[in-house]
Amino acid sequence: MNEDNIILSIKKVVKHFDISGGFLDQVRFKKGRICLEKVTVKALNDVSLFIKKGETLSVVGESGCGKSTLARVVLGLYPPNSGEIYYDGKRIDNLNHGQMLPFRKKMQMIFQDPYASLNPRKTVQQTLEEPLRFHHPELSGNQINDKIELVMDQVGVDPAWRKRYPHEFSGGQRQRISIARGLILDPEFIVADEPVSALDVSIQAQILNLLMKAGRERGLTYLFITHDLSVVRHISTRVAVMYLGTVCELAKAGDLFAFPRHPYTKALLSAIPIVGQTRPKHIKLKGEVPTPVHLPTGCVFHARCVYADDRCVAQVPELFTIKETGTRVACHGVEENRLPE
Repeated sequence: MNEDNIILSIKKVVKHFDISGGFLDQVRFKKGRICLEKVTVKALNDVSLFIKKGETLSVVGESGCGKSTLARVVLGLYPPNSGEIYYDGKRIDNLNHGQMLPFRKKMQMIFQDPYASLNPRKTVQQTLEEPLRFHHPELSGNQINDKIELVMDQVGVDPAWRKRYPHEFSGGQRQRISIARGLILDPEFIVADEPVSALDVSIQAQILNLLMKAGRERGLTYLFITHDLSVVRHISTRVAVMYLGTVCELAKAGDLFAFPRHPYTKALLSAIPIVGQTRPKHIKLKGEVPTPVHLPTGCVFHARCVYADDRCVAQVPELFTIKETGTRVACHGVEENRLPE
C-alpha cells in the first residue's frame, strides 16, 4: 500500500457517549445497596480505515451502527476516546481549535437534512460568503461575489437567487446550496452524511450526478455515509460495512456486490429488490439488533448469525485480508473457511 496516496487514515478509533444523566438518574438499588451506575453508548469500537486520494469510500449499515458518529469524529466534531486520525500524514485528532483551522478548509461536510443545516435567517449569499470571509479575509467583496456566482452556477442554482432564504427553495435546491457551501473553500476531502436520503428519487439522481461531477472536476475524495445500497453501487470505489460500531467487511465495490464474504454483508445485499426476480432470496436474520449500551461478547454479530460457534461467542474477530481480492473481513467463519459460498 502506497502511504503517499492515502489522504485519511483512521487507526483503532473508539468513541463512547456517556448518557447516564444527572446524579439521581444514576442511582440504582442492587443487592441491598445503593450504587451509582453509568450508562455508556459504545458508538465506535476499534474502527480502522484508510481512504486514498480521489476515491469514494462508502460506509453502510443499519441505523445506529455508528456511520454518522464516524463522520463527525473524522471531522473533529466529536473527539475520539482513543485511537488516532491522520490527514495527509499529519495527526489531527489531538489538535485544538486553532491548530485545526488549516484543515477545516481542506475538509468539509454535507449534512443529511439541508433545511436543518442551513441557517433560516441567512440568505444564500450570506451562507456562502461566511466561510470565505472567515478563512480568506484577504479577498475583496468583488472576489467573494465572483466566487459565489461561480460555485452556484456549478451546482445548478441560479446566481440571481443569492438573496433568497432557505425556505424559498425546494429540498433538492437546498441540498445544492449545501453542496455549494461545501465546495466554496475548494476542499480536498468531503464527508457526505446521507446527502440524498431526504430527497425524492428523481432528485437523488441529480444530486449524486452533481457530486460525482464535482469529484471528477475538482479531484475530490469522498467519505460517503449511506444506508442505500443502490446508491453505494453507483458511486463507490470501496465499501465499508459497519455493524454495532465495528467494521465487519471492507472491499472494492465490485467485489463486495459480486462476492460478499461476511454473513451480515450477505444479509444486507439480499434485501436489495431485483427487477424480475419472482422469489427473492432474502436472508432473514434471527433475533433482534443488540443495544450498543450492552454489546455482546466476542463477535458483535454472533447472536444473529446462523454460522456462529463457541469461538464467535468468546473471541472478537480481527479484520484479515483475503489475498485473492484484497477484501478485509472480520469473521471467524470466513477465516476458518467453514461458511458456504
